[in-house]
Amino acid sequence: MYHVYTEKNHSEFSRALVIETPDYDLAIEKAEKAIEGKPELNYIIEQTDGSMNSYGDLITRVVAESD
Repeated sequence: MYHVYTEKNHSEFSRALVIETPDYDLAIEKAEKAIEGKPELNYIIEQTDGSMNSYGDLITRVVAESD
């Protein structure tokens, strides 16, 4: 599963979920469309297999992000 987020000026506090999808190509398409024409936004795509750590937090890894 891929989670697509947008952030304003690389701040995690401004992170907003755009879409959750099992399709990587769709995740990239939605991420690029979400920041199109908004230079203050960047995107992050995280992948997860549903595993959780001992604190109950979802284990994710960043697979793509904008500059």
